[in-house]
Amino acid sequence: MTESANHRRSRRDWIVDSIVFVVAVLLGLVLYDQSQKEGLSSTLLAVDLCAGMALCLTLWFRRRWPVQLALIAAVVSIFSDTASAATLILILSVAVYKPWRATLLVFAVNSISLFAYIQVKNQNDDAAIVIAATSIYVAVAGWGLYIRSRRQLLQTLRDRADRAETVATLQAEQGQMRAREEIAREMHDVLGHRLSLLSVHAGALAYRPDASTEEVAGAAEIIRASAHQALQDLREVIGVLRAPVGELPQPTFADLPQLVEASRTAGVPIDLTLDAPGALPDHVGRTAYRIVQEGLTNAMKHAPGEKLTITVIGAPGNGLSVEVRNPAPQRRRGDGQGLIGLTERAALVEGRIEHGRTPDGEFRLFAWLPWPT
Repeated sequence: MTESANHRRSRRDWIVDSIVFVVAVLLGLVLYDQSQKEGLSSTLLAVDLCAGMALCLTLWFRRRWPVQLALIAAVVSIFSDTASAATLILILSVAVYKPWRATLLVFAVNSISLFAYIQVKNQNDDAAIVIAATSIYVAVAGWGLYIRSRRQLLQTLRDRADRAETVATLQAEQGQMRAREEIAREMHDVLGHRLSLLSVHAGALAYRPDASTEEVAGAAEIIRASAHQALQDLREVIGVLRAPVGELPQPTFADLPQLVEASRTAGVPIDLTLDAPGALPDHVGRTAYRIVQEGLTNAMKHAPGEKLTITVIGAPGNGLSVEVRNPAPQRRRGDGQGLIGLTERAALVEGRIEHGRTPDGEFRLFAWLPWPT
């Protein structure tokens, strides 16, 4: 970063600038001593020393105005040997901090000043001076361009690393968000099913005013336990959405009979046919479980008390078929968001979902899920 972009020097900048200034002054004094041996007038020597030292002082500002100071140095170096080292440092600064066009301009101006210097100093070996000075100019400018290109490369690598880190962070956050949404969806299905069971038990109490005290107490206990469990499920959903992703227990295909039995206990008449020998992949079995669970929930919501037929048949290589049928009501309540979620869930495992009324007046939910061999 140039000083024009940031005027505050770092500790490293102070150290480098101090070393550069000391080196320029020492080399300038050595060259001034050589000029004294050439028998120049005291006036010209005084001007040489003062101009050279003044140019050395400008090195403290070379990061902010490198081109301007390099052009001034080209003029001063015409009559000042003391300014030679400072001039080379300013050429280097232009090559490091400015584009190559600015470096080419400064190089051209210093080349012109070199010929003016030869005329002012009345040098005899003009060719040797031109070759030596030009070689030094080219070496210094080339060194500066190399430093500039290396800094740009390092900055590019840093930017790429920063972008890669940012992308990795965003991908991790998105992955966690997707996982949270998936777990929240799972818990939403569980919560909906428990509330449906709760509604069935409460409805049974409303339609059985002649129930005995024991029956009422038993139903009330089931309602209390279901409500408590539903509250726990709700807390888990909220916790998943707020906290980092954690491991929550997920249902498996083996839990399907227990799910059906719990609904039977709640008074739902269910005819279950389960014929799926073999070990299902976890993601397929979990999807099948959720389809049956959503079918149970919809049946208890839209056709309470009606008989429900569940058929789960499949084999490795042929796929798994899941069918839930129940008498369809004249009008379905709700917006069908659960069925939309099931369609998305089945698509994730490369399966398909069908649902709707049959000619027999039933509501049919059918799913086919892949079951590889």
